[in-house]
Amino acid sequence: MKNPTSLDNLVEALRCLPGVGPKSALRMAYHLLQRDRNGADKLAQALQGALEQIGHCSSCNNFSEQPVCNLCATGNRDARLLCVVEMPTDLMMLEQTHTYHGMYFVLMGRLSPLDGIGPREIHLDRLLKRAQDSIVEEVILATNYTVEGEATAHYISELLKARGIKVSRIARGLPMGGEIENVDSGTLAQAMMERRAVR
Repeated sequence: MKNPTSLDNLVEALRCLPGVGPKSALRMAYHLLQRDRNGADKLAQALQGALEQIGHCSSCNNFSEQPVCNLCATGNRDARLLCVVEMPTDLMMLEQTHTYHGMYFVLMGRLSPLDGIGPREIHLDRLLKRAQDSIVEEVILATNYTVEGEATAHYISELLKARGIKVSRIARGLPMGGEIENVDSGTLAQAMMERRAVR
């Protein structure tokens, strides 16, 4: 039996979400149409509103409804520090620590040549311009410790160091409350290499 074209279009649209395959998309579509038409309408309106209202901050590249986001517009951040993160969720996690008070730049991804994501797709031209604005004294690379995240951090660090900009990388090691016997050997090795003196 053939589905109505509009149902097929809805299923195909839902498949654009990460981790949603054909069966999950079909279940979601059935749920929205059969059990929650009000929710479907709210979802459609919220998506349309977001697409119309949300752009990128001209300073940090994060999502924003204004040309400059609230975080960049506040005058109480340390503009000498620029922390580079992959995604807005990474920025949110760092903000929740209440330990960093500098500025950010959100790449909106990471280098992944196999997926067709190169320097242009992660806005490296904008990052370089921002890092060379004569205010920034240090760029902190806070990309993930994945193969792509490491490659991205290395690539960016080489570009910035060639321009005489101080670059640092967030540390990695044992998680708080973690037990050594349960930690993978790579993390343990890195914790040993990045050890520091006890004061």
